[in-house]
Amino acid sequence: MQEDHVKLLLAEIGRINATLERLAGPAPAVNDWNAADVFVWSPARLQVQPVKRPNRIDIDLIRGVDHVRDILVDNTMRFARGLPANNVLLWGARGMGKSSLVKSVHALAARETGSNLKLIEVHREDIASLPALMDILKEAPHPVIIFCDDLSFDHDDTSYKSLKAALDGGVEGRPDNVLLYATSNRRHLLPRDMMENEQSTAINPSEAVEEKVSLSDRFGLWLGFYKCSQAEYLEMIDGYASHYTLDIPVEQLHAEALEWATTRGSRSGRVAWQYVQDLAGRLGKPLNR
Repeated sequence: MQEDHVKLLLAEIGRINATLERLAGPAPAVNDWNAADVFVWSPARLQVQPVKRPNRIDIDLIRGVDHVRDILVDNTMRFARGLPANNVLLWGARGMGKSSLVKSVHALAARETGSNLKLIEVHREDIASLPALMDILKEAPHPVIIFCDDLSFDHDDTSYKSLKAALDGGVEGRPDNVLLYATSNRRHLLPRDMMENEQSTAINPSEAVEEKVSLSDRFGLWLGFYKCSQAEYLEMIDGYASHYTLDIPVEQLHAEALEWATTRGSRSGRVAWQYVQDLAGRLGKPLNR
C-alpha cells in the first residue's frame, strides 16, 4: 500500500516538473560566435544560427547611392573600432540596394578593421523577441549589428514597442556592443492611413500617434534611397557587365537593359540585377556572387 502511494507521489512530482519546464521555455542554446560573421536569430531556440554563405555582393557593384553609402560605411567603421555610432534607418524606393548595402558594408568593415564585427538578421515576425536577443548580446565578445529588413508596422501591431525598447535600451541602456540597422519603404515605418485613423479617433490626436511616429526618431541616421535616373541605371548595368566579364557590345547591352526596365515599369538596382541574370544565362556565363 505504501509503495503504491510512493509511486503515485513520484508520478505527480514528475508531472509537476514537466509542467514547470514547459512554462520556463527552452534553455538558452550555446552560441558559437566564431562559427560565422553573419547569423539569423531563432527565438524559438534562443539562438543565433550561423550563416555559412551569406547572400551579398561586393560593395563596388552597388551604384547610384554613393552619398548614403559613404555615410553608412563611416558609421559602421566607427562602430567596429569601438567608437560612438548611430542606429540607422535606410528607407525609400524599392530595389535600390538598401539591404544589399547593409550586408556589403558589414563585410567591408569586418574585413578592414579586423574587429570580428557580427551581423544578426532578425525577421520581421520576430521583432517582439528583440528583448530576449538583447539579453544574449550583452555578453557577446564582439560588436554586433542587428539587422531588420523590410520593416514596417500595420494596424493593431504592438511589436513596435519591442523595437523601441531595443533602440532605447530601457533602464540598463542599449549595450555598447550593439547597433540596430533597419530597412523600410516607409520613412515613419507606419502606413499613412494608420496614422490618420489614430489622429481622427483619439481624444488627443497628437499624443495618440506620437508614440508610434517617434519610433523613427530613435534612429540617429535616416538614409534616403530614391529612384535612379536612366544614367545611374545604365551605370549599374555597366558595373555588373564588367565585373562578370559579360561579352556583349555596349550599344546592345544598353538597348536591352533599357527595354528590360521598360517592361518592368521601373529602373532600380534590383531590375538591373535581374536583367544581368537573364543576360548571363543567355551567354552561358555563371554568376559567382
